[in-house]
Amino acid sequence: MQFKVPQFLDIEDKIFGPFSFREFIYLAGGAGMCFGLFKWLGILWGAIPIIIIGGFAGALTFYRPNNKPFLTLLEAGFKYLIQDKLYIWKKHMEKSKKTAGEKAATAEEEKQKMLSEGGVRLDASRLRDLAWSLDVLDLSKEKKEEKQ
Repeated sequence: MQFKVPQFLDIEDKIFGPFSFREFIYLAGGAGMCFGLFKWLGILWGAIPIIIIGGFAGALTFYRPNNKPFLTLLEAGFKYLIQDKLYIWKKHMEKSKKTAGEKAATAEEEKQKMLSEGGVRLDASRLRDLAWSLDVLDLSKEKKEEKQ
């Protein structure tokens, strides 16, 4: 017995033309509020609030950052504003005024110190050589194993 598995669960149904129910409510609510402000304040005093509310309703309807609804972005921003924040303080070393020659000498000393302590720097060419040696098979060993 086979069952049909629902697919595309994260896509909302388009009910009102190209808009889902939620998008239609955002547009209709924004248009209704803009019309109410226009009737109450007139065009001169209500222009700025109408533009703000219309832009917000348009963003809720059409703007999808990272393929997610704009409302998700607003919710995350609001949560970030009200939550407690953890500040970690790191003490930075004092910056001294060294010349370029002194800086190069210090860098060379650190390099020598690291190499003398047994630490090996892994630069790009050395890493490439190691990767090549791991990838290449030793055919002479395989032939010896086959003969035995």
